[in-house]
Amino acid sequence: MPVFKSLLLALAALASASAAAQVPEREPLTVVAVPPLPTPKNVETDGGATGVIGIQIAQQIATDLRSSASFLAIAPEKLRQYSPTEAGAPIYPNWADTGAGALVTGYVQARDDGRLTVACYLYDLKERREMTRKGFVVAATDWRRAAHNCADAFYSRVTGVPGHFDTRVAYVAETGPTSARVKRLAVMDLDGSGHRYLGQGEVTVLSPQFSPDGSRIAYMSFTGGTPHIRVHDLDSKKDRPLLPAVAMSFSPAFSPDGRWIAFSMAGEGNSDIYVIRADGGFPRRLTTAPGADTAPSFSPDGDKIVFESDRSGSQQLYVMDADGSNQRRISFGAAAYGTPAWSPRGDLIAFTRMGGSVMQIGVMSSSGRGERVITTGWQDEGPSWAPNGRFLLFQRKARGVGLSAIYTVPITGGEPRRLTTPQPASDPSWSGASE
Repeated sequence: MPVFKSLLLALAALASASAAAQVPEREPLTVVAVPPLPTPKNVETDGGATGVIGIQIAQQIATDLRSSASFLAIAPEKLRQYSPTEAGAPIYPNWADTGAGALVTGYVQARDDGRLTVACYLYDLKERREMTRKGFVVAATDWRRAAHNCADAFYSRVTGVPGHFDTRVAYVAETGPTSARVKRLAVMDLDGSGHRYLGQGEVTVLSPQFSPDGSRIAYMSFTGGTPHIRVHDLDSKKDRPLLPAVAMSFSPAFSPDGRWIAFSMAGEGNSDIYVIRADGGFPRRLTTAPGADTAPSFSPDGDKIVFESDRSGSQQLYVMDADGSNQRRISFGAAAYGTPAWSPRGDLIAFTRMGGSVMQIGVMSSSGRGERVITTGWQDEGPSWAPNGRFLLFQRKARGVGLSAIYTVPITGGEPRRLTTPQPASDPSWSGASE
């Protein structure tokens, strides 16, 4: 968690047990066989030989589905091969001994223009019927994107929820010793591919937040010495301050339509929540209570904002209308609460719960009822929602190590999965589709 946020958060006694939040129950695991995708003719392309790409796509689909905690995927290397014609007409008895309830098939074919045709199918082995199919024409080097889209379609068909595999993550990449840590913006696909830095690390950056369409990132920068919010356009690579750096501003959050940014600005020993047009303008103050008001997050309809405040004497969560009216406290546990994030589905708010030296990720209903902690790490903080509202990203620091990493966890709970980054990572923000 950024240093200035840590100073704003009051640590309280260990939290007492809470009632379970109204989160979806865990779905039963679907066992799915994912054999290698065949190719009508093995052709060398910019992305490799089509025969190899077929294996890689199957491996990526299996990895994606397995990571969702809804599937038990049988890997390609453990399964028989089949012909391209069988992709659309499977011989069901040939798969009876796999123990799978579902089967993924498809094919990869090189085109005359250098691109690939990728087809994928999902079959119910018990009912012996097709469940869904997808087809894509992609650049040969973009086969991984097709694999993610196939996995998204399969996940959606089985669970009834949109997939999240073809998404991106913005985060703060950390290098160097703790006493002189270099922190710079980075963006990557959820699987760790497509990684790139958005700066050279010449100044410290914190708290990146994707715009709803994934085209911009708002973040806090120490450029010029005063911490302030900047906005980076990923296409043009233009970077600008959100407002003149006359005071410390931090904790940006886009509105659901991307037209507004809520943020916190400090002055005269106080910090309050403001909103401003994302393309600039004059900020409008929403809170005036004595104390530290920060970490705003819009509801998905844009009508409300959840934020953290220590106005009651300890750090707690509050909700207000988007114009600043009807401010009310929603957290009442024995711990301190911070970094709230409103679910894209609107039903839950994720947060960091702090008791003693322990920080954990939890969820509660948007009214504050049904609090439930879903991680058990020593220092887990800063939740960010998947676009489908079924998973959370967060940063975890292991006891005694001092280095942060990014993890994802289903809101139903379970063992968190670490994301692949080239170096220690913090402050994750989950976006929509990959580039």
